This record gives sequence, structure tokens and C-alpha cells, in this order.
Amino acid sequence: MPSPPKSSSPFAIRTHPHLYEINTWEWLEELSVRLGRRITLAEVPDKEWDSIAQLGFNIVWLMGVWQRSPESRRIKLENPQNHPEFDAVLPGWTPTDVVGSPYSIVQYVPDPRIGTWASLDAVRKKLHARGIALFLDFVSNHTALDCLWIREHPEFYVQATKEQYDQNPSAFCRAESSRGVAYLALGKDPYFPPWDDVAQLNHFQPALRAAQIDILRTIAAHCDGIRCDMAMLLLNDIFAKIWGPSIGGLARPEKEFWTEAHAAVPDLILLAEAYWGTEGRLLELGFSLVYDKALYDAIRGANPSAVHGILAAPVEYQNHLARFLENHDEERCAAVFPNERLVAAGTLMSTLPGMRFYHQGELEGRKIRQPIMLQRAPEEPVNPAIRAFFEKILKITNEEVFHTGQWSLLPVDTERDDTAGNLAVYQWRSAKAWKIIAVNVVGAASQGRIRTGETISASVQYDFYDELHEVHYSRSGEELRTSGLFVRREPFDAHLFNVKPV
Repeated sequence: MPSPPKSSSPFAIRTHPHLYEINTWEWLEELSVRLGRRITLAEVPDKEWDSIAQLGFNIVWLMGVWQRSPESRRIKLENPQNHPEFDAVLPGWTPTDVVGSPYSIVQYVPDPRIGTWASLDAVRKKLHARGIALFLDFVSNHTALDCLWIREHPEFYVQATKEQYDQNPSAFCRAESSRGVAYLALGKDPYFPPWDDVAQLNHFQPALRAAQIDILRTIAAHCDGIRCDMAMLLLNDIFAKIWGPSIGGLARPEKEFWTEAHAAVPDLILLAEAYWGTEGRLLELGFSLVYDKALYDAIRGANPSAVHGILAAPVEYQNHLARFLENHDEERCAAVFPNERLVAAGTLMSTLPGMRFYHQGELEGRKIRQPIMLQRAPEEPVNPAIRAFFEKILKITNEEVFHTGQWSLLPVDTERDDTAGNLAVYQWRSAKAWKIIAVNVVGAASQGRIRTGETISASVQYDFYDELHEVHYSRSGEELRTSGLFVRREPFDAHLFNVKPV
């Protein structure tokens, strides 16, 4: 497993970093309206970057900077099945609002609406000056249907016959190439219908793999890390299972693509969008960080046993997990975890080891999930309670103990009932600070006694200051050593204690 993320930048990316995902096109449109003029990345006011830094973010992921596909835009606009979603999300939308998917990429150059290589580099410099790393996208599984590769290198794609195309046109596309008409498979996740605006790359094709490595080298010169879309689809066994019958006599490569990628750009931090239990494998192949979808599902399902199972994993593994409550692929946090659930979900996500992953609009409590092919989002009022909670939790977790301290689980004994198992309890400790976090994962009151360890002195009084609720509790060291710290939390509530001897 790789060591924690490192960067070739002049500054080191913080351990257990806070990442902020920005939908770049939508954000620029929003800023343009606010400023009364159309702006690109180069014109983003410095105060916007200052605000992100002041909130405590260490990484900005500018999602969707690459050149989008006109063909994707046409497909999304002309498909009447998309219109009800557009109507619901953005009443009064017009065709100009449909800009195509950021994951249907024509080529890896900044989209003219976003900026240029020079403006991207200038933004990176500004972020570095604020101690923030820049992440960009790499979409390795597919390209846009109007990508130049289709005309010049149809062999880079999974091929089909005309008969297959005629029998199932929703799974294939007809393309004009330099070698004549080609029938290509549309990209897909095997558990969902094919994506209608992308063509599937053939990852057993050596020349294609070499071309993608060249793209990675180009991207690496302009950022500190990349988020790799659907990274597990490139694993040799998974690719063979999905596409084996369609790729002819091409042999399975000796190495995994991600091994070759990491070797080619060893200083580039790789963040994997990963599912299906492939997280550990991807870390072994060179990724520094992987999505922790299992924790998201466990929190959403209010499943304490699943939460405990995840937190019982070695901390060396958890250090590489990207924890989140929303991203552009998930429903909005405010919709899934309304106010009465946010304290538990938000506290748990933001105080665990690994990356703490936040999404544009999450801090304001936006509830409407934005289709990524639309250029603007509907106006929503800021939820003051949600904004206040996230500002508080970000301020607390910006303290050094949450980044360089030692994390460990704490045992919880039963106290008069059998609800102790509903509590997820752990601590962060350093020479200067001690935090204890107790989260009630379920929608019923739960209680127990926390065993705080042998470092407690029986002759000392301890102050437990709950930084979430701004309440002090005084407990004797003797009680803590003999009985443990009693906690009771109401449904989906939490303690975040700053512990000090008095």
C-alpha cells in the first residue's frame, strides 16, 4: 500500500486533507451572474480562493475543466427523456443551458468556457500560495463520440459488427473513421444501461494504454492530483469480464494499467472513484486515496454494525479512504441527511482518518442535485443551520490534532440497556490535544460507558467540553478509571469533546 499522499509541489499536502469539489462550469456561471460579467478561471476574484482557504480546505478539485463534446450536448438536448429532469431542476431552462457532460471529453485541453492552460496554471499558483493543492479529472474508461481518436484510431475502442449494431443500436454507435465505417461499443457500467454519449475504450490495446499514459503526463504538469473516474473498470479481470467476448484475440496485459500509470507519474496523487470491494486492490496498484462508499451507505442506512465494521479496519488502511456525504454522483446531503440527521452524519464523516470530502453547495444546504450537463443551477436559499454546522465542524477539524494526532477506536460498555452498540466512539490524541468523539448512528436514544484508557489519573478532575453543543462536563479521574465516561445521545446526535485535566 502506498504511503500517505505526497506532492511534487513546493508545499506538502496535509495529512487527512479536506477536499472541496467544484463544478467548474456551473461555478463560473454563478460567479458571472454575481459579478455582472462573464468570467473564466483567470478572472475569478482572489477573495473566492481566500474564502475556500479560510474554511480549512487543503485540496480543490476543479471538476469538469476539459473540453466538452458538442455531440454529447446534442444527444442530451435532443433526448426527450432528459427534459422532465431539466424541467424539475431548472424551470425555464433553455437549450443554451445544456452544455454536455464533463465526462464526455473531446480532448484533454481546458474547455474555452473554462480557460486556458495558462489560466489553469495561474489558478494552481494561487492555490499553492494558500496551501491548497489542485486536483483535476481523468476519465480513462471512455471518450466522447466526437473525440479525434475515433476518426484516427478506431482500434483504440471496443469494436462491434454491423449486425450487433443493427440488433442493439442502444449499445453501439456508428462512426466514420480514417479506415471507413466503424461500429463501436458505448461505454458502460455493467450494472446500468450504456451511456449514450461516450465510446468504450479497449484497455487491452497496448497503443491505447500508451496514449493514455501520455495524457496523464500532460495533466500531471498542471495539477497535484487527479480524481480517476470509475477506476475499477480498468482492472484487467473486470475489463475482461465485461468486454472479453468483444475484444478479439488481444491478450490480457501482464501489468495492470494503474501500475503503469503510477510508475509514469509517481508524484501525482491518484484518487479513485471505486466500488465493488476493489478499494484495497487499487491502493496496492498505486492509488493514494479511494472512495469510501461503504461508509456513506452505512451512515445513510443508519447501520451501526456496518459502521463499526468499517472503523475496525486498520488505521493504516483508513488513512487512504475518501469519506463523503455527497458528491456530484450522489443525492444532496441536505436531502438525504436533513437537519435532525446531519449532526451524526457530518460529525462522523469529518472526524475520521483519511480524506474529508465536501461538495460545492453542501455547506449551504442545497437540496437539488444538479445534472452535470446543465451549465447553471437553480437558486436556493442558504440553510443557516447547516451552514453554521459545517463552518463549526470545519473550524474544529482544522486543528492540528485531527491531522497529525493518533486516531483510535474506544470501547463502549453497556449501561442499563443494550443500546451501546449504536454509538461509534473514537479519539484523536497528540502531546498537546485530546479529542473524544461519540456519534449515535441510529434514530433512537443510545447510551453507554466509554473506556478512555490507562492514561487517566484517578486523582485528577477532567473537563469534557462538547464543542458541538458548547457545554462543559466535569468528571473525576476515579470515575473514568473505574466506571468509564457515561454518554447518552439522542437520535442522530453526537459529542465532540475537547478533553483537558483541570
